[in-house]
Amino acid sequence: MAPSFKLPAAYTTFFLFLEPITALAGASYAYLDPLAYLQMTHLGSSPSYVSTIPLATTVVLKQLANLYLFFALTEALVLRSTSDLRVWRTLLSCMLLADFGHLYSVSGLGPDIYWQAWTWNSMHWGNVAVVYTGALMRMSFLSGIGLNTKNGQEAAARAAARKGK
Repeated sequence: MAPSFKLPAAYTTFFLFLEPITALAGASYAYLDPLAYLQMTHLGSSPSYVSTIPLATTVVLKQLANLYLFFALTEALVLRSTSDLRVWRTLLSCMLLADFGHLYSVSGLGPDIYWQAWTWNSMHWGNVAVVYTGALMRMSFLSGIGLNTKNGQEAAARAAARKGK
């Protein structure tokens, strides 16, 4: 179902394709390769062998994988299924709050994790850069950037007229 507002290509691409795919990648990594996931998060505190990963850690990583899956499906499917701008704003507001929580969750790695991109591995790129990008995209959407164009207003008026008939 097409939104009743003009959705710029950048939002469509990011919210409906790129971000869900990156969340699925994170889910796969946490579930299928927990040792690599832990070692790329913080090598110094990670076990050396899969057999030495504590059971509680394995359970938590599978729960994390499930949450990433939920995140990906919710974003990709819920946003595709509605043309209600209120639903988009509500979901993206919740996800923005989660972005801040996600960024806070890596604070134990030290302040450099937030800005020393030249030291990041693929896990850090996912946990910081992708989250920064998501938060920026959500703040832009919630601020109405790109949504209040003439095309957007015309599309919203046409959709409202169809609903009113």
